[in-house]
Amino acid sequence: MNIKADLSILDIIGHLIIWVVLSIVTIGIALFFFPYSFSRFVINRTSVVDAAGVERKMVCDINLFSNIGHIILWMLISLVTFGLGYIFYFYRVWNYALNNSRVA
Repeated sequence: MNIKADLSILDIIGHLIIWVVLSIVTIGIALFFFPYSFSRFVINRTSVVDAAGVERKMVCDINLFSNIGHIILWMLISLVTFGLGYIFYFYRVWNYALNNSRVA
């Protein structure tokens, strides 16, 4: 099996522009939602290709607002650790996103 990602430069630039604007407008609060959007963005544009060449799309079943409690907890951890907790938060979100993904 192989994994194939289909991310175009225009998709990436558009996604980044949206999140930069959101981060500025919300004075950085949107950055706690960004890892969920980022992982879903990549996973939903990824396919698994089996040995026979059949390509099956991956689907991430998370949404930005389903984990408000988790986001608030990591906001507090990040504030208490002066931002160092955010690094761990990013990895934990990826773990959560991959565990809530499926091959369609």
